[in-house]
This record gives sequence, C-alpha cells and structure tokens, in this order.
Amino acid sequence: MPAAPPLRRRIAHPLRWLLPEGADPAALPLLLARALRAFADGYVAVLLPAYLLALGMGTLEVGILSTSTMLGSALATLAVGAWGHRFARPRLLRAAALLMLATGIGFASMSSFWPLLVVAFVGTLNPSSGDVSVFLPLEQASLAGAARGDARTALFARYSVTGALCAAVGALASAAPDWLAGHLGVARLDALRAMFVAYGAIGAGVWWLYRRAPLRADEAAAPAAPLGPSRAVVVRLAALFSLDSFASGLVVNALLSLWLFERYGLSLAQAGQFFFWAGLLSATSQLAAPAVARRIGLLNTMVFTHIPANVCLALAAFAPSMPVALALLLTRSALSQMDVPPRTAYVMAIVTPAERAAAASFTAVPRSLAAAVSPSLTGALIAAGWLSAPLLASGVLKLVYDVTLWRAFRAHPPREP
Repeated sequence: MPAAPPLRRRIAHPLRWLLPEGADPAALPLLLARALRAFADGYVAVLLPAYLLALGMGTLEVGILSTSTMLGSALATLAVGAWGHRFARPRLLRAAALLMLATGIGFASMSSFWPLLVVAFVGTLNPSSGDVSVFLPLEQASLAGAARGDARTALFARYSVTGALCAAVGALASAAPDWLAGHLGVARLDALRAMFVAYGAIGAGVWWLYRRAPLRADEAAAPAAPLGPSRAVVVRLAALFSLDSFASGLVVNALLSLWLFERYGLSLAQAGQFFFWAGLLSATSQLAAPAVARRIGLLNTMVFTHIPANVCLALAAFAPSMPVALALLLTRSALSQMDVPPRTAYVMAIVTPAERAAAASFTAVPRSLAAAVSPSLTGALIAAGWLSAPLLASGVLKLVYDVTLWRAFRAHPPREP
C-alpha cells in the first residue's frame, strides 16, 4: 500500500487561502496547530479561576497558580533559547504538544493546591490573552523562514489572527460547563474537569499536526544558532518587552475575568461572550496590521496603535458602570493586539536567519518572566479590595513602554525588507 501523501499536499489546496501570497505551504500545519492551541487557551483562561474557586481556593491562590503557569513557561522558553539549537525544531514542537496532553490530564485529575501548582509550573496552561508558551519561539522561527518581506508580516498577521479568532471561539466554549450542569444534570465541577480533559485531547491533535508537518529545506540544511551579532539589540528589545509583559500580566484574561466576576457579578456565560467579542475585535485589527505597517513602518505600527488601547485600559479602572467598563475594554481589544504581527516581523528581520529561534526565545523569556510576577500581585490587590488598581497600573506602564520603545528604536531599521 502506498504511503499517505504528506499533509502539505493533502490540505494545501482547500486551505491555501489561510496563507498570504508568497508564503510556503509548509507553514500551514503551524497555523492549524496555532488554531487548536488558541481555542483551548481561550476557554482555559476564563475557566481557570472558576475551576480553582470551585475547588475551594481563594483569589490569592488563583493569582499564585496563574503566576506559576507563566513562570514555568518562561523557564521552558529560556531552555529553548539556550539549548534548543542542539535539537531538531519539529522534535521540540512534538515534545511540547505531549506536555500539553499531560497538563490537561493533570489538572483534570487533581484537586489540591500543591499538586496543581507543580502541574501549572511544568505544564503549558496559558491564562493570558496572548501566547506566552514554549510553542511560540519554535513556531515563530519556522514561520520566519517560510516568507520574506511584506509576505512575512502578512504571514505573522495570519498566525496572530488565527490565534485570536480561535481564542474568541474558545472563550464562548467556556459556557459549556454551566450548560452541561443545567441541561444534562452533570455536576458543575465534573463539567469543569471535562474541559481540562478536552485540553489534553487538543494537545494530542497538535502533536499529530506537528508529526505530519513537512520539513522545509532551510530547516534541514541550516541549523539554528545561539545569539551572536544581534545580541545587543535583542537584549534591549527583551528589556522593553519585559516591561510591557509585566503590565499585561496584571490583566491576563484569567484575572480580568476574576475582576469582572468580583466587581460586576458576571456569570461564566456573560464573561465568555465578552471575551469572544474582545477576541473577535482583536483578530479583526490584526488583519489590518500588515497594511498599516506598509504605510507607516513596523515600529510605528507597534507604538501608535498601542497608545490609545492603553489609555482605554487605564480609563476602565474609573468606569462608573459595567457598560462603560466593557465598552472601554472592547475598544482596547480592537487596538491592543495590532502590534503583535509587526513586532514579531521586526524581531525576525533585525537578526540573522540562524539566530531567529534564539531571538524569539530570548525576547519571549523576559516577557514571560515579567508577566509571571504580576498575576500574584493582581490576586493580592483584588483580595485586599483594590479591585481596579491593576487596570490603572497596567495602562500607565504600557504607555511608558510605548514611548520608550519608539525613542530607542526609531533609528534602527530591519536588516532586510
């Protein structure tokens, strides 16, 4: 019996529209894997605090567990940057997918704080609105070699948009436990556990996609390398990205949903609808990012779309009512992620091709470490009754990041168009 044709041949024709013109179809499995992971992350970010509260934990424990997930991801990403060049990138991706499978099973089967803390630290749970996992630098380095110039920015936009859309749909799926409890008589805690089992099953699907992904010629012929000539600029970017991520960590989706629960008494279904629309707006804005970047440049797109989003976030802390707060947060969502595709394309374009995996890791690690600290701070502030302080602090710190980034890199063009 002849061998099955590779995934690239079998699905490139019906799904070729997912890729921009000029991109290698070998990038398609990575986009599909991103879609599956984002769907799982979308509902986990909303359900994680509800699940932990249902287990009898408090808001401080929710913050600590959120911190543990991000700290563990940061250290894993650091390992990829330091030693990942010694291993084949597809093998590392498949190992990460198996870890996702184990994480879902672990969270579904445990109830005590300390075992869950260990699984959260070692595993792949993502309580934020963006991708801060070990998958990110590996996928980014692979995507960077699949396109050039404007096509690369467009490819990263498709990657981000795919993630945002599927995360939005995943946020809607967070209403499933309450629906199962209300219509089928399933215990709410059991329904919540089932969602983590599904998370593990999605990890198995991601592993299958990585297993079937074709290996590009450049991946086979040009091994990755640690940072060399681009070290100085990557360190400067990493320092600035860490400030932005610390601020983002104050309002990760899991804690923003906790804020909505505590301040306005939103239900899981209502919170899921909010995060669905927020994700949809975020995805729509990222579709426009390549066109904006072509007109005003990668750096200007990163900065000048970010500033009004952060103003809205800070103002939401003073919103007099729930509709005003949600309107400001949705406006923020329509702009806050437009910087993601040009930021990734900018990092990939200012380093040599061999350094891309290391650059992606070393710019992601400080972001993950910084973001890992702040959820615990948010949990403590909410527990102390300072409900809106995290939103204000996040908005102000992000504005500082925007201005500093523009002043530091406005005269630093990419290495290639």
